[in-house]
Amino acid sequence: MAELDDLWIPLVDEPIGGIVERIERENADIARLVESPHRLLAFRTFAYIRVGLLLGQLLFDNDVPAYDGSESWVDALLRDPAHKAALTTEVRRVAEEVASDPKYGEEGPIGPDDEARARFRAFAREHLRS
Repeated sequence: MAELDDLWIPLVDEPIGGIVERIERENADIARLVESPHRLLAFRTFAYIRVGLLLGQLLFDNDVPAYDGSESWVDALLRDPAHKAALTTEVRRVAEEVASDPKYGEEGPIGPDDEARARFRAFAREHLRS
């Protein structure tokens, strides 16, 4: 496995990356599935692709208003709760597929787990009182 310094996680500032990031943020179960660096890289790579494909399919299957400068076709599609649910389902599927890949089985999370955070808080409280 590559060193963590060699790992590249794309920083995306565009609609698809924003959609995937928002879905991750709103669904803690999805984020927990892909906590390790390599899982996160694989997840984001495939989630961006599959969300893009699904958005294209939704655009093809649904009428969107002509562009008037107020919102993009992506925003118009996302106003429909069924479309947002379909995107969330697709992102969750990607996370589950990546999480079940045995190649990433031994990796730990990027940050500390809840127990480590609790131990640190207890340590900090004890040592910062004096």
